[in-house]
Amino acid sequence: MDKFLFKRCDQIDRRRFIKRGLFAGTLALFGFSMPKPGKIITVRGAVNANKIGFTLAHEHILVDFIGAENYQTSRWNRAAVIKAVLPEMIKLKRLGIDTVFDFTPAFLGRDALLLQELSTKSDLNIVTNTGFYGAGNNKYLPPVAFTAEANDLAEMWVNEFRYGIDNTGIRPGFIKISVNPGSLSDLHLKLVRAAALTHLQTGLTIASHTGTAVPAFEQIAALKKLGVHPSAFIWVHAQNEKDPENYKKAVNLGAWVSLDGVQENNAPDYLQSLLYMKNYGLLHKVLVSQDAGWYEPGTPWNGPKRSYSDVHTTLIPQLKEAGFNKKEIRQIFEINPQRAFTIKIRTF
Repeated sequence: MDKFLFKRCDQIDRRRFIKRGLFAGTLALFGFSMPKPGKIITVRGAVNANKIGFTLAHEHILVDFIGAENYQTSRWNRAAVIKAVLPEMIKLKRLGIDTVFDFTPAFLGRDALLLQELSTKSDLNIVTNTGFYGAGNNKYLPPVAFTAEANDLAEMWVNEFRYGIDNTGIRPGFIKISVNPGSLSDLHLKLVRAAALTHLQTGLTIASHTGTAVPAFEQIAALKKLGVHPSAFIWVHAQNEKDPENYKKAVNLGAWVSLDGVQENNAPDYLQSLLYMKNYGLLHKVLVSQDAGWYEPGTPWNGPKRSYSDVHTTLIPQLKEAGFNKKEIRQIFEINPQRAFTIKIRTF
């Protein structure tokens, strides 16, 4: 859908959107049916949520920081990216990782066909997303995000869920939005509302790049006003909030807390956060990942900028040493992602 949106920046071209929907509807007649509840949608299709195995819940394979104004998918060569990145995906599979959630959104390098080919060749489950990214002072938002109403944005995202991204038939498995630090702007509040409306029609979980507690709780409040239960919301980059009491508050409301910047040098900080979650009985609502990767168009590939393996090589050994048992580690990296991302409309 990236190219379609970019062609009409000042308004939604409803005539082309309807035509696109009719074409995608034709695809639906040839096997692209709506997934059933209890599934997670990967780039190779829907799978049972309880089959996704060990999961990295927030990573990146390709990211392009050029900004929406100059964004073009022609900035990278898909075959070159696959050649560079596939060995890293195969390493993940050999480490025992089964599923990777790719958090790169539209206009920042989301490439559904790239992810599908990598998934097929590595035998990893890879999950992509729908939604728009508002953080970075709106640099990555297409013009339509400024002019359209929340209902219209939701219509676009719902159509990606129903018919696939860019007429590929590849569906998003979650909603990715993002907001700036501090109190929500009207524009970012609109993104949250669009995500809520999308969730109510699809059951896709909302994962929002957020950071500190203020925008997290404002988003939860906005979702609740539209009838969306906080269990449909993942507070992404919650590690940026330094008061862990806010983790407890968010979990008690029903939200998911995602600590997703694990690196070798900061693993002890994540250990302390997880010890806090364990001591207060909150491990059932925490997600942990690395925000690692990535191939960046226009720059030389010298391997991932952040390691995809620090969870395995550094954090998990520290968790074991601190007394986390196999059941608790499985809770964090297998059970929680299954429950957080399974397709389910979550209301009050």
